[in-house]
Order: sequence, then C-alpha cells, then structure tokens
Amino acid sequence: MSSIRDRMKQLVPPQVTNRVRESLVDYGVRTSHRRPLPDFLIIGTKRGGTTSLWNYLIRHPLVPRLFPAWNTKSSHYFEEHWGRGEAWYRSHFPTVRQREALERRHGGPVRVGEAAPLYMFHPLAAGRVAALMPAVRLIVLLRDPVERAYSHWKERRTNGVEPLDFPAALAAEPQRTAGERERLIAGADHFSERYDWYTYRARGRYLEHLQPWLERFDRERILFLPSEELYRDARATYRRTLDFLGLPPVDPPDFKIYNDRRSAPLEPALRAELTEYYRPHNEALRQRLGLRLDWPDRVA
Repeated sequence: MSSIRDRMKQLVPPQVTNRVRESLVDYGVRTSHRRPLPDFLIIGTKRGGTTSLWNYLIRHPLVPRLFPAWNTKSSHYFEEHWGRGEAWYRSHFPTVRQREALERRHGGPVRVGEAAPLYMFHPLAAGRVAALMPAVRLIVLLRDPVERAYSHWKERRTNGVEPLDFPAALAAEPQRTAGERERLIAGADHFSERYDWYTYRARGRYLEHLQPWLERFDRERILFLPSEELYRDARATYRRTLDFLGLPPVDPPDFKIYNDRRSAPLEPALRAELTEYYRPHNEALRQRLGLRLDWPDRVA
C-alpha cells in the first residue's frame, strides 16, 4: 500500500512541484547573505564510503542537512556548478538564525558541511575551495584503489552508462578521458562526465590528486580515514570524525552501509595487475601522509 505522501504526489500536477522547487531555490539565493559557508567538506574518494559517513553525520543533531531538502549530500559547486556563483552556493546551507536555534536546543556548536567525492579529483577544486574557505576542515576517505576501481565500474554498470566489461573499460580509459583534464583546466565552466564516469584507474593515484590540497591546507585541517576502518568499525570512525569537527559525542544505535554493491570477486589476474600498478603510488602516499593503510599491496 502506498503511503499518504506518495498518494499526495500523484495528485499534485508536475508544474506545481516545479514551481515549488524553483521558489525554494530562489528563496535560498535571496537569503544567501544570511547563510554562512560550510565548516567542513568530505572531498573523497568516490566509492570510498562518503555516502555512509555523510549519512552518519547528519544523524547528529548539530549537523543539519542541505537546503532545500532534495539536495542529498552535495551542491557540486566546486566542480560542476562553479559558474553559478557564491550566492547560489551559500543558498544550500542553513541561516545564522537556524544555526543559533540548533545550538540553543542541543547545547553545542553547529557544524555544516557537504560531501562531494569529485572535489578531491577535480584539478581546480582545491584552489577554488582555498580561495573561498581557507579555514574549512577537510575529510578524506581512502580505499584500497583496486577495490575502489572495481566498485566504481560496478556503479557505472548499475547506472546504465558503462557498456564495457571491467578489463575493457580499463583498457578504454585513456582514450575515453583523453584531454578531459586539460579542458577542465582551460574552461572555468566546463564539466566533464567522462572525467567523472570513466576514470577507474586514474582516481586511485591518490597522492597525485591530494597534492593540490596538501599545498593549500595545513595538515591539521585534514582528516584522513581509511575506508576499510569505516567498514570494519563505523562507530569508532564516526567518533573520530566528531572529534575532528569539534562536535559532542552521540551514539547512534546502528551504522547502515549505504550504496553497497555485492558482486562476483575481481578476476585474480586483473587484481594482481592492478595491485602491482598501484604499489608505487600507494607507497608514496603512505610516506607522504604517514598512514599505515593496510592494503594488499603493502610489503611487510
């Protein structure tokens, strides 16, 4: 049986729904001067648990959702919507008055943020964020890049935009994405679906994409979280994140995994090839960040 809300949706003409949406967006922009910029960003990595961590955080009474309510976790401002301007970006966040009301009600500091895993990978995002929000806190989830690439491909297949099997998709990646990074750098308003969708191998070279962030932000403003630790002990990772953000502890009853995609295991020969490919990149990452990162490539 459908819910009352579902039945009401069927009775509302689409044009009315569109007008309501447009009205809410317009209201957000008109009140943008009363909407502070966010306190934190989850910038990556794709298929590393960003959706799960975001959903855990917004269960905290002092971490409000984005505005309007249909924005699930991100405005995509620093990669896809840069041309819309700062007022549009601010429109996604609560007003000073709303922040103050939450602080009075729950007796602690409000922390506002968004989660956009393409931010870490986009060649211009770090500079844009640093120019607008130099004091923002950054959260980075890092997953074994072999598993990340395979999960990325599975997501694209599920979404109907990847006709190739995984080995063929990896082989086609250089041709599919050729010149896309350069076009992003050259065109401030350019957005590339190919650069987002088909960069299975490239996105796992984490240090390469983190370097612009490390150059612009002090290390104490960045929290690095191994995705495997989030999957293994979500509660401990959640508490660590709250501490980083200066939020009082809360203890949710459960930690559901979001966007989990079960499938056949990766073919051993291909896994071995990718593991060897990422080995020098992972070791450089470990050395630069001082992280353990117990991925299968690690030499004891």
